[in-house]
Amino acid sequence: MNSKNGSYFWAILMITKSRFFLVLVFLGVFLSLNSCQYFKSFDHSVVNDPELFHSSMKTLTDTIVYDIFSPPVASRVYLYPTIAAYEIIAHFYPESYYSLVGQINELETIPLPQSDQVNPNLAALYAFNHVGKSLIFSEDRYENQLNQVKKAIKKLRVPSRIIKASREYAQDVANHIIDWADDDLYNQTRTWPKYTILEPDQYWKPTPPDYMDGIEPHWKDIRTMVIDSAKQFDPKPPIEFDLAEGSPFQQQLWEVYQVSKELDQEQVEIAKFWDCNPYVTHHRGHAMFATKKITPGGHWIGITAIATRQSNSSFEDTINAYANVAIVLFDAFISCWEEKWDTLVVRPETLINAHYDVQWTPLLQTPPFPEYTSGHSVISSAAAVKLTDLYGDNFSYLDTVEVEYGLPARKFNSFLEASQEAAISRLYGGIHYMMAIEEGVTQGLEIGNFVVDRLQTKKVPLYAQVKKP
Repeated sequence: MNSKNGSYFWAILMITKSRFFLVLVFLGVFLSLNSCQYFKSFDHSVVNDPELFHSSMKTLTDTIVYDIFSPPVASRVYLYPTIAAYEIIAHFYPESYYSLVGQINELETIPLPQSDQVNPNLAALYAFNHVGKSLIFSEDRYENQLNQVKKAIKKLRVPSRIIKASREYAQDVANHIIDWADDDLYNQTRTWPKYTILEPDQYWKPTPPDYMDGIEPHWKDIRTMVIDSAKQFDPKPPIEFDLAEGSPFQQQLWEVYQVSKELDQEQVEIAKFWDCNPYVTHHRGHAMFATKKITPGGHWIGITAIATRQSNSSFEDTINAYANVAIVLFDAFISCWEEKWDTLVVRPETLINAHYDVQWTPLLQTPPFPEYTSGHSVISSAAAVKLTDLYGDNFSYLDTVEVEYGLPARKFNSFLEASQEAAISRLYGGIHYMMAIEEGVTQGLEIGNFVVDRLQTKKVPLYAQVKKP
C-alpha cells in the first residue's frame, strides 16, 4: 500500500471509529433517559392485587398452625402484623382511612418515610411480613413460604429503587410496631406462675386424655386494644354449682350428657366443623400422635378472606377488613379469658366422668382451660358483628376454611348465622354448658358492637346503614 492510499485508509478508519463512538454515546444516553423515564412513570398501582396480601396472611396462618399457638396467643400473632400494614395504608391514603393512633391503646404515630420512592402497598406487605416473622417460631419455614410472594412481586417488574425504599420504610414501621407490642405484658406473663389446681368439684381441673396445664391464666393482663379493660364486658355470673338432682346447674350438666348421646349426623358435622382445636391428641395403645388445626380466631380470619374476595375488595380494603377483625378478635379473647380464669368453672367431662359415666368422652376433645364463658361463642359473635358492619347483614357465603383439614364446606346466609352455629357447636361437641354458650354470645355481641362504635377506619364505609344485632 502506497503512502497516499494508506492515508486514505486511516482517514476512513478514524471517521468510522468516530461514528461508532457517537452511536455508542447516543445509545447510552437513550437508554439512560429511557430508564429514568421508566422509573419516573412507573405505575404504582400495579402493586394492587389483594392476593399478594391474602398469600401473606395465609402463610401466617399456616405457620400459626405449624407452631401450635394457643387461640389467645394466635390472636396476638394476627394482630400486630395487620396493624403495621394498616397504618402504612392509612398514612398514604388519608383521604380514605383513619389512623388507629388515638383509637387503640398506646399506639403512637408510625415513622414518616424518608424517600418519595416508597410504594404504599409494597411497604404494607413488607411490614406485615417483618412483624409476622418476629412473632412466630419457625422463621425459616415462614421465610420459605414467603418466597412465593417475592416471586409474585418480581413479576410485576417493580424498579429496584422502589423495592429498596419500600423495604427500608417497612422495616422502620415494623420496628415501631414490634417495640409497641413488647409493652403489652406478653413477654412478662411467660414467666408468671401456672394455675394451681383447686380440689373442690366446682373448680376447673385438667382433662383427659393429656391433663394439660391450663392455657394462659394471665391473659387478662395483656393490654387491650379498643375495650377499656378485660373486665369491661363481664357476663352475668355462672349458675351456682350444685349437683343435687334437678338443680339449675345439674340440669345444665345433664343436658350436655343427654345431647351427646342423641346427636344426629348434622349436629356431628357442625361440631367438627367448628372444633378449631389447634392440637388434638390421639392415643392408640401405647402410641400417641397429634393433629394440628386452625384456631377459632384463624377460622374467622379465613372467613374475612372469603368476604373480601367475594366483595372484590381492593388491596387497601382487604387490609382494612383484616385489621378490623384482628382487633375485635384480640379484645374478645382477653375479655373471655378474664372470665374463664376468674370463675374457674369446671368442664362437663370432669363431672360426668366423676358422677355419671366414667367411660364417657365428649365428641370433641376438651380444651385445656376453664369452661365459662365459651370462647368460640364470644369471639365468633364479636367477629360476626364486625364483618356485618363491613359487608352488610345478608352476606351469603360458602365457608371453605376447613376444607384443607378434611371437612366439607358449609353455606351461611350471614356472618351472624355462622356465629350462632359456632356457638351451639360447643354443646354438640360436649365441651360447654348452655349457660356458657348463651352468655358467651351476649358477651361477644357487646364487645363487637362496642368496637364498631369506637373504631373508625374506612372514611367512606361500604355500607352506610348497617343493622346492629
